Amino acid sequence: MNAPVGEQGHSPVRSELRSAANAHPARSAPTAVHAVDLYWLPLGAGASVVRFNGRVYEVLHAAAHRRRPADLYHAALEVRGPDGRLIIELTPVAAGDPASRGAVCSGPVGSRWLGRFRHFRYELHCWRNGTIPDVDQAVASPHRLTEDPQRVSNLLDAVATTPTPVWGRDELHAGEMWNSNSVIAWLITRAGIPTGPVHPPPNGRAPGWSAGLIVAHRQQHGGSMVPADG
Repeated sequence: MNAPVGEQGHSPVRSELRSAANAHPARSAPTAVHAVDLYWLPLGAGASVVRFNGRVYEVLHAAAHRRRPADLYHAALEVRGPDGRLIIELTPVAAGDPASRGAVCSGPVGSRWLGRFRHFRYELHCWRNGTIPDVDQAVASPHRLTEDPQRVSNLLDAVATTPTPVWGRDELHAGEMWNSNSVIAWLITRAGIPTGPVHPPPNGRAPGWSAGLIVAHRQQHGGSMVPADG
């Protein structure tokens, strides 16, 4: 179902996204030989169903925690290194050849049983000269995380070992569901990039981010992804 149209023929939700982007516009990333840039994309910027479901989830979550609803964001990375420019992002599995979009691994959405069907699977891209859909709607982006060649190398090495638990579940007992934000948080933590200064735009929230941090910290301290008592 399409979003309702306002008096001027524009979707109110689209107008809100434009307002957020205008208030904290995306900038051109400064050129560097080695760099990792983070992009904050409004959840469901290009998909009305995802946007609607995200808003419903956030309203319910906010009510349960007695706070005001926040704007939800999805994170993606642009990496520059010895192999050129790469886009790292978790998305639904698309039709066609996975290698053509740099897909390196995939996992189930909702449940492992549903994951037998393509429409209930996600994939992680590490896509050379790829694109980020709706990057023009990114807010307060790009955020330069590092220009350290070693950390860039660490991040690219970590991609191949990214966890692939069920999306939307807490199989790793991190206290929060695993999703696309979990993967980005996990990767930058495993790369040794400081995560303290990294936050969503004002009045924003990135569900799943903490799960990625927690799982990565467990592994950095010699533990497994899932705690022994999990």
